[in-house]
Amino acid sequence: MVQKYQSPVRVYKYPFELVMAAYEKRFPTCPEIPVFLGSEILHESRSEDGAIHVIERSCKLNVDAPRLLKKIAGVEHVFFIQRNTVNWRERTLRIEAHNETFANRVVVRETCSYSVHPENEDWTCFEQSASLDIKSFFGFESTVEKIAMKQYTSNIKRGKEVIEHYLKELISQGITFIPRWSPPAAEEERGPALARAPGATPQESGAAGTSRDPPGSPCPPPEPASPDGDKLDSDYIERYLGQLTPLQESCLIRLRQWLQETHKGKIPKDEHILRFLRARDFNIDKAREMLCQSLAWRKQYQVDLILQSWRPPALLQEYYTGGWHYQDKDGRPLYILRLGQMDTKGLVKALGEESLLRHVLSINEEGQKRCEENTNIFGRPITSWTCLVDLEGLNMRHLWRPGVKALLRIIEVVEDNYPETLGRLLIVRAPRVFPVLWTLVSPFINENTRQKFLIYSGNNYQGSGGLVDYVDKDVIPDFLGGDCMCTVSEGGLVPKSLYQSEDEPENSDHIRLWTETIYHSASVLRGAPHEILVEILEGESVITWDFDILKGDVVFSLFHSKRAPEPSHKEATAPSPCGAGDNVQLIDKSWVLGVDYSRVESPLVCREGESIQGSHVTRWPGFYILQWRMHGPLPCSSSSLPRVDDVLASLQGSSHKCKLIYYYEVLASKDFRGSMSSLESCTSGFSQLSGVTTSSSQSQSSSHLSR
Repeated sequence: MVQKYQSPVRVYKYPFELVMAAYEKRFPTCPEIPVFLGSEILHESRSEDGAIHVIERSCKLNVDAPRLLKKIAGVEHVFFIQRNTVNWRERTLRIEAHNETFANRVVVRETCSYSVHPENEDWTCFEQSASLDIKSFFGFESTVEKIAMKQYTSNIKRGKEVIEHYLKELISQGITFIPRWSPPAAEEERGPALARAPGATPQESGAAGTSRDPPGSPCPPPEPASPDGDKLDSDYIERYLGQLTPLQESCLIRLRQWLQETHKGKIPKDEHILRFLRARDFNIDKAREMLCQSLAWRKQYQVDLILQSWRPPALLQEYYTGGWHYQDKDGRPLYILRLGQMDTKGLVKALGEESLLRHVLSINEEGQKRCEENTNIFGRPITSWTCLVDLEGLNMRHLWRPGVKALLRIIEVVEDNYPETLGRLLIVRAPRVFPVLWTLVSPFINENTRQKFLIYSGNNYQGSGGLVDYVDKDVIPDFLGGDCMCTVSEGGLVPKSLYQSEDEPENSDHIRLWTETIYHSASVLRGAPHEILVEILEGESVITWDFDILKGDVVFSLFHSKRAPEPSHKEATAPSPCGAGDNVQLIDKSWVLGVDYSRVESPLVCREGESIQGSHVTRWPGFYILQWRMHGPLPCSSSSLPRVDDVLASLQGSSHKCKLIYYYEVLASKDFRGSMSSLESCTSGFSQLSGVTTSSSQSQSSSHLSR
């Protein structure tokens, strides 16, 4: 495998001619670079006008390698051929180097260039690229590669320090200005003292002087900027992206260049590219794959426009208990989430996962924007934010399986498209149930992200070692004992009257991020129940369900059949403007109960507004049918009066249509005990059932009602 390196643009705030004089001081030997043992000139030539000067040298280098490896290789030193071409007219120096030792086993190529800064002619830019290809090396290819890369990167920054060292040495000698090259005719007019090319050292030419202000004296621009719109300046990287190793800088430069060459239009910001590299430990191939998938996702769903196009519904603003709140001690934007006060179940049923996901994405986009703003405000790189999660009020209802499933889906989207954006997660007032939630969620969170979690139970967050170590005391919210008023919503239960079904989608022009949802909606028509088929291949499985009755009263039943029914969509017996597209009937009218299929659950009457959760431990393989049919009054004898509930149901049933939203899942019996399904509520029948799922003597079932 070929290893490559590409440096950012390094800027010397000195004229090109003075930098060249400093560069020439490195030869023939350079005590400032210990591995550089010496050099000799093999060939030298100049153009007739003196504008082009070419020098070819043989350079002797020491190798910091294990003694055994040197003995096997049979060498103590390695030799490189270096060809320098300086163009005084264009004010450029191009350096090309390749290895002479072991050239048939190892190929090392390096190209460097010095040029004038495009925005300031008194500054000089330096760029460097290199490649290493180890074809064979006595079975030590991997070891040699690591040694070579380590030694090369350790000398990269040292090279800049050496140039600056010799620049200071020149200035200390009073040499602060070297005139630029000019054509021979112009040189004669200027006098013999200046008749030599700037390529000669200042001592040789006698052209040094102090007739100009010292280089580097002009005030630099207030903010570092790249010398070229397509290139990155090392000062810019340090100011806006942070301290990176030479190889990390190289990965950023190379991935950025690849994006510029292959992606038309706007490419991601540098800090965004860097996040993907960090997420993949600077493996450029893996980071490229992850970033490209994310860019395609952003384009497909128009995520770049989300801050302009997304407006949270009023219900979300009222019941979503999260918001931005100043910043932490490191200058990171601080986001507060009062998860324990949030009715996650109500929000999912009232808004759907689509709106919640879009809101979470808008939070992440806003977080990136705030990081950029804080970078400018505090004068240092800030590329991530801090999240403070208050779990006061968290209980078993938050461990409701569809909600946790929606949470995991959101985590997956965020991890794939917003890596390395979370700097720290502070979890306070974690209750006893938190370890259960953490066990369920943590496997889906990246290891690098998990290491940023700090968890405090009870009041451990107060005092030294708690929040005050990360958040200024005057920023800690009032509900956590601080003095700062926090405007984050206090949440509350979402009214069931606001729950929506699939035929009542949120009005929006945006492209749906999720084409499928956890909950499905159905209509139950008079004479046409809605039925779902669940195939069980082996006994001892668990069918779980969760549904809400939005309109009318229905009867829920569970049946078993050894043969598969044929699904068919049924139309309403009476005309309905809404149609019956979400109504499916499976049990054929020719089927006989007790012959073709059997009932395994007693009928359960479910009233409008009720939430039902239940489960059934299967006894036999085959086909199970979940059925919801419209509830009607039971026949009554002539000597008895009808019940009030039956009269109300008959009046309500005149609409010929009931509505519900439902969720179901099949779990293996061994996975059901202690699973998310058994954690819906501490009083739920799920918890009672989880202890008997291993029983095979009879079918077990349980349902729990929330009125």
